[in-house]
Amino acid sequence: MRFEIAVHEDGESLMAINAPAEENSVAPLAGLSNLGFGIGLRARHFQYVLDQHPAVDWFEIISENFMDSHGWPDEVLRQVSARYPVVPHGVSLSIGSTDPLDMAYLDKLDTLANRCHAPWVSDHLCWTGMGGHNSHDLLPLPYTDETLSHVVARVRAVQDRLGRRLLLENPSSYLAFRESTFNEWDFLAEVSERADCGILLDVNNVYVCCRNHGWDPLTYIHALPAERVLQMHIAGHTDYGSHCIDTHIGPVGRAVWALYLAAINHCGPVATLLEWDQDIPAFDVLLGEIVRAREIVTTRQLPADLPVSVIASADVKESISNPIDFMIEREPLRA
Repeated sequence: MRFEIAVHEDGESLMAINAPAEENSVAPLAGLSNLGFGIGLRARHFQYVLDQHPAVDWFEIISENFMDSHGWPDEVLRQVSARYPVVPHGVSLSIGSTDPLDMAYLDKLDTLANRCHAPWVSDHLCWTGMGGHNSHDLLPLPYTDETLSHVVARVRAVQDRLGRRLLLENPSSYLAFRESTFNEWDFLAEVSERADCGILLDVNNVYVCCRNHGWDPLTYIHALPAERVLQMHIAGHTDYGSHCIDTHIGPVGRAVWALYLAAINHCGPVATLLEWDQDIPAFDVLLGEIVRAREIVTTRQLPADLPVSVIASADVKESISNPIDFMIEREPLRA
């Protein structure tokens, strides 16, 4: 099965993924260019980034961390956005909710995007709450015609309000709706075409979902309209044997790197962003992951020394990744 070739982490399987593939060279959507290789900006590294000006092409910020921030976080954003491209990535847009769009939220997002001169904004193909309650989780949608029309209309409204293109990210999920009449990849492709929005292809989420639901990851990637994939996420996850959880912990595993190569072969080089939100290491470790991504894009080959995924030990309490874990950041108060 192609799924087995794609996700097994032994050398033979990776060689199958690593076989030469016909490159599909596509131009990005009008006015949006490849930003290169970036890292998620987290509070732990604020001072390092300001002092060292690391060799990173761009940064992604969690929108909700900066919408109402003043003082030190606001000053960090001002300095970073003066030197690097910055893209806001949200976890509370709730594009699939039946609640009306939160116009106050969109006003704050618009202000934030203008502050950092963002080329686009992104969020997730999900819903996060209803009745005014935010669950602080990225909840799955039923993939039906009714949901499709609902999401398309809301994406168009968001883009009109912001005057910027919205990129929707494929979510990680651990259950699915029996009522769904679309595959997730076909649904995401259809939303992007009908709403004229972009796609943020989270390669780690593809791997996690395909492990959890028994999908074929190459079918998923190849079904997406390459010209609408403007950004990719790479990250680590935790493997519990019977399933995987999108924990954003540890280095990117070799199976995810293999899918990243397949995605680059399908879409061409696009902006790539490393997420690492638990047990965040020194910045040099993150830079090493970015160097590896650049090498894979340049050579179209997988290095021989790729790590395996983080394997959960028997005494580790299982928990589903929750965006509140990285949405609310704290650091020591500055004198």
